Amino acid sequence: MILTKENVIAKANAASKNTLMETLNIEIIDYGDDFLVARMPVNSRVHQPDGVLHGGATAALAESVGSFASHIFIDTEKFFIRGIEISANHIKSIKEGFVYAKATFIHKGRTTQLLDIRVTDEADNLISVCKLSTISLPKKS
Repeated sequence: MILTKENVIAKANAASKNTLMETLNIEIIDYGDDFLVARMPVNSRVHQPDGVLHGGATAALAESVGSFASHIFIDTEKFFIRGIEISANHIKSIKEGFVYAKATFIHKGRTTQLLDIRVTDEADNLISVCKLSTISLPKKS
């Protein structure tokens, strides 16, 4: 199978069935040589009690897009990815619409990866800044 943008996006979204990503309606929407973008609707399913986007949902979006980005750039026949640390700084609240998470690599090593994930709203306002560390682990034979 030739890796096209559409194939990568379709494969990522298909892998999300019956997962937290499906529960939160997280969808991969764009991909390039060094980035991956996902979006998530902001509605009552991801609100905290006062009606704004829950920071935990934002962190779940960031870890999902960052882990998928690391996954795309490794040999998945030999390795799997796990998140090992995530941090999130929430800058602005949002009540409705969509948030977009764009993961870009700060470091793309063979064993560890470090990603910057910017979460924005539909008007490109910064909602959160996240950093994710992932590790590539060998699959057992």
